[in-house]
Amino acid sequence: MRFAELATRNFKEMLRDPMYMGLEIGIPAGFLAIFWSLGRNMGDESFLTTTMLVPGVAVFGFAFLLMFSAMTLARDREGALLSRLLTAPLKPRDFILSYSLPYIPMVILQIAVCFGVGALLGLEMPGNAGLVFLVLLVMGICCVELGMILGLLFNVNQASAVGSIIITLVALLGGIWIDLKVLGGVFYDVGNALPFAHATSAARDIMMGASFSSIAPDFYWVLGYTVVFSALGTFLFRWRMVE
Repeated sequence: MRFAELATRNFKEMLRDPMYMGLEIGIPAGFLAIFWSLGRNMGDESFLTTTMLVPGVAVFGFAFLLMFSAMTLARDREGALLSRLLTAPLKPRDFILSYSLPYIPMVILQIAVCFGVGALLGLEMPGNAGLVFLVLLVMGICCVELGMILGLLFNVNQASAVGSIIITLVALLGGIWIDLKVLGGVFYDVGNALPFAHATSAARDIMMGASFSSIAPDFYWVLGYTVVFSALGTFLFRWRMVE
């Protein structure tokens, strides 16, 4: 089986799970509508506005994508599919790409849905939409690459449990529902050490008119995590091949 064939097979497997598709698209959209309504009823014009919520909810949705991608790879590994595929003339990075690339369209779809729902709720964006998309796309790829790592390290049940923990961390420390400055202390430090809050902050600033130079530190922080996770995934797959 060649790289393109394996990637196509994985993409079809993803589409065959309607519950996954529904949750991945529906949960972020639902949270967006709920918190928008909450902010409107509370008169919150500082944090629960559409402009503040949309990029944060997109990042929150990527955390679910992380868990689902990890479970898919772990399931194939447990079912010995990967063991049979190791006889194919593919490099470790080819295997990782064949599992991660099928999720990129889902990342793009999730971004589109979040901004589509945001537009229905009155989203206004004076900033560069293309730059916002770039930041969120890199964040989505970062989550998929982390999912590959979890899928290589854990079985399905463990990947689900660890993924749930990461979803909670993103919700609490991703600057999505609560400003990290309000949390302060160690929570602020941990949140800023992770890429999620940086992606959320960069996307929000761009939407409000900031230039790339002003959000560059946040963007490169997210990009750095993406590169590290990608390299680590390749290393772990190579390690698994020689076990």
